[in-house]
Amino acid sequence: MRKMPQHPLELQVVTILLVLLICGVGIAGNTMVVLVVLRTKHMVTPTNCYLVSLAVADLIVLLAAGLPNISEVVASWVYGYAGCLCITYLQYLGINISACSITAFTVERYIAICHSIKAQLLCTVSRAKRIITCVWLFTSLYCLMWFFLVDTSQATFSDGAQVSCGYRVSRTLYLPIYFLDFTVFYVLPLGLATVLYGLIARILFLSPLSATPQEAGKLMGNPVGRAVTSAIYFVSLLTQQVTKMLAVVVILFALLWMPYRTLVVVNSFMDPPYLNIWFLLFSRMCIYLNSAINPIIYNLMSQKFRAAFKKLCKCEQKRTEKPTQYNIPVYYNVMKDCSHDSSDHDTTEQEDLNELYISMKTSSGARPMLARYYLV
Repeated sequence: MRKMPQHPLELQVVTILLVLLICGVGIAGNTMVVLVVLRTKHMVTPTNCYLVSLAVADLIVLLAAGLPNISEVVASWVYGYAGCLCITYLQYLGINISACSITAFTVERYIAICHSIKAQLLCTVSRAKRIITCVWLFTSLYCLMWFFLVDTSQATFSDGAQVSCGYRVSRTLYLPIYFLDFTVFYVLPLGLATVLYGLIARILFLSPLSATPQEAGKLMGNPVGRAVTSAIYFVSLLTQQVTKMLAVVVILFALLWMPYRTLVVVNSFMDPPYLNIWFLLFSRMCIYLNSAINPIIYNLMSQKFRAAFKKLCKCEQKRTEKPTQYNIPVYYNVMKDCSHDSSDHDTTEQEDLNELYISMKTSSGARPMLARYYLV
């Protein structure tokens, strides 16, 4: 009788270090995303609701897939039969909801930018919450099949017994499920995102609003025209910033999931399957990194998230006096949400206008003006 197989020591060390680093950063970052959105009124927007859903899904992936990987590489499966079922279920739940959340905020951005009139009715916080609830309910039911597809097995060796969590039946019977997951939760979201972000780019970056206020103002031919286009320009900048950030999230999702998704497709036609331990480690680390990197992207590309993170960490110095508030007479259309109290909603709008005014005054010396625009 042969001895129990062991992973190379260097593989164990590298796995433990990378998992602890990536999962530690990811758990802290995604927790902060959830907290700053839930605790800050002006951060509760339709897009941020989807980002909270994505953050919770990423937390599930890191906790259910990342941390258990440490015990697997060091020893055998130690979580028992119930742990095998629940952890496998949570892994696929987090993975699939991540893809659905990315699809949801991509569609929301497309409607908000390319169909701004409809966005006033469709892109609201209350509707976003209903969509998120439906996504979680559907995905939770869809992933229930994994309770019937995995099981624990035990192999006996001369120096002990080794328990593993794996397939209940032959691997070939799982091919339809893997290809369904590959199509619904990877190919379709990325295909849809490619088309929609292409349409968004045409609106944002190829329109006259992508010009500078001075260039756009020349089209109007007078000071009033330059003032109006300055207001629209700065709103356009804010919209571009959010859209670029979300596009980066989608691109990273595509790249970091590609090794694992490719491996699954290739192994579906190979016998025996390709199971190089270092490539498996690389594929797994890419998945964990995808779940951990999004908060870093928000911090680097979003001024509001960066400020909210600093405030949450108490790194921002307390100001001795409140900044001057500018009440700007502006007529504008906004995406209204009846689920919010009207006084809170008005306060949020005025804060956004104050930020816009300060940015305009700093950048171009513009004075308060009368403008009509859409807040997206």
